Amino acid sequence: MAPSRRLVVTVEPVDGARSPPIPTRATTLAAGFDLHAAATVRLRPGVVTLVPTGWKMRAPVGYFVEVRPRSGLASRGVLLANGPGTIDRDYAGEVKVPLTFLGRGSYLIHAGDRIAQVRLAADTPVTFRTGLVAALPGRRGGFGSTGR
Repeated sequence: MAPSRRLVVTVEPVDGARSPPIPTRATTLAAGFDLHAAATVRLRPGVVTLVPTGWKMRAPVGYFVEVRPRSGLASRGVLLANGPGTIDRDYAGEVKVPLTFLGRGSYLIHAGDRIAQVRLAADTPVTFRTGLVAALPGRRGGFGSTGR
């Protein structure tokens, strides 16, 4: 297998922020790059809280960055509110991770905790066109229409 070229996601610390570690893979075979909290934040049940990361980031041309949940947090009732999230190439602000807590009481995220993962995804050019979707083969319904 030929080696693939290494793509670069540019990251910049937010002005005045004590930035956590740069996103890195926890292991050599990990699919995502861990994103850390830049501040200590208390999550309350049912409330979406934007957790700062201390970083701005920009994907290379033809790509965008996806923010994905961490399974370790999900097992504790901490979920990414809009996961996976998308960081568009033209977004220039701080990356903040919208987390919510499903448990009772509260959940404390400490500065430096791993709160999400980021992945690079291809931004494939697409054209939408009008046509008769009903003429296409396939099932109808959705939202549980298969009965499973």
